[in-house]
Amino acid sequence: MQNRRELFSDKELQSLFPKGTENKIKEKLLRVIDVNFNRCKEGLRVVEDIFRFIVEDEKLRKNVRKVRHNLDELVQGEEFWQQLVRSRDSQNDSGKEIDKWEEKRENLFVLLYANLQRAKESIRVLEEFLKIIDSKKVKIVKSLRYELYSLEKEALSRGAALCNSR
Repeated sequence: MQNRRELFSDKELQSLFPKGTENKIKEKLLRVIDVNFNRCKEGLRVVEDIFRFIVEDEKLRKNVRKVRHNLDELVQGEEFWQQLVRSRDSQNDSGKEIDKWEEKRENLFVLLYANLQRAKESIRVLEEFLKIIDSKKVKIVKSLRYELYSLEKEALSRGAALCNSR
């Protein structure tokens, strides 16, 4: 198998990542991690509240809460957390406007589904970008991703009752 570096010529690499831009690129990578960390936590919180207040399933609520709190292991350490917050640029985020898919949810089942997908997608992005920034954290994220898959299966088995709720 070819070395990843051999896939691009030095000239091609130079055009993608000009010398002197390493810090800017790292800041952008941290921003992606920050956005997806927050997105995952938010999605899990919505799921947790569905199981806490609507389904009233304490076991599922605790399982979601555990995954959500275990996600905090990624930002442990004041320095890493501060780097993430400093990289944040909410004002200029091109994805901050609401789109037609986010305007309305037909029922609680769709709300549950959308937020489980949000959490899964975000945790996968975290796993991939952490491979560049801090590969030691990848193991934590991968483990959480598989916990989330199991949680989704358990949640959807209970979610059928939510289809008829408005």
